[in-house]
Amino acid sequence: MNSQYGTLYVVATPIGNLEDISGRAIQTLKSVGRVLAEDTRRTQQLFSHFGIRNQLVSLHDHNERQRVENIEQWLSDGEDLALVSDAGTPLISDPGYHVVSTLREKGFNIVPIPGASALIAALSVAGLPTDRFCFEGFLPAKPSGRRKKIASLKSEARTWVFYESSHRIQQCIDDLVSELGDERKVVIARELTKRFETVISGPLVEIVSILANDSNQLRGEFVVMVEGRAQEESTQQVSGEQLLSLLVPHLPTKLAAQITSEVTGENKKALYQQALEMKR
Repeated sequence: MNSQYGTLYVVATPIGNLEDISGRAIQTLKSVGRVLAEDTRRTQQLFSHFGIRNQLVSLHDHNERQRVENIEQWLSDGEDLALVSDAGTPLISDPGYHVVSTLREKGFNIVPIPGASALIAALSVAGLPTDRFCFEGFLPAKPSGRRKKIASLKSEARTWVFYESSHRIQQCIDDLVSELGDERKVVIARELTKRFETVISGPLVEIVSILANDSNQLRGEFVVMVEGRAQEESTQQVSGEQLLSLLVPHLPTKLAAQITSEVTGENKKALYQQALEMKR
């Protein structure tokens, strides 16, 4: 792409506490030609707090595809742009995917300005395994679809994470209990970085009790993290020699050695020699 073309900066903004924005993000929002915002009114509040004076252009789920042509033209004219969502990192369950995907295919320069993300913030304090995890965005709003999705994740070994809203959190927890039982460990991070931030954790039976006894825990924005299903490990290890002794009387020597090698990982040639000895 021509170096004279502008750059689209994808800028993370605070998820609650305004002081979580980076100096680089503020400087970028001040210096670009215009800012593409999910909700211009909400972004204007952020701008007012930090003294940012810049043109805001709405970019949300309902007009994103129509905006692409304008955005391409602005960038082609050499204008730098910034993309922000209402809170956190854009495109993480927020608008912007179509714009970024289209511009990426056409070779425009797209630069991330990293910062707050409710997903990562929640995982960092959950106390659940985070070396591997899967993010499900928002689960289906309808109960039947939500239960079906939870059922499909029941055997997931990784920690799985999703966002939920205040008007569905109670039903969502009930559905988790229905599909996963009482003992699966869950962590709920609520109103992260805000005044009433709480993080509660425990088996689902305890979570249900906490919510029943404190209605405040049903208010706000939620990140729900579910411990992956424990992988059942075999308590009995079978050696190559043991397995060979079971197979050799019933199978050709070469086939018995091949199967034993595939099961145990031991050397097939060595196993074949062992099998020949057993045959003798």
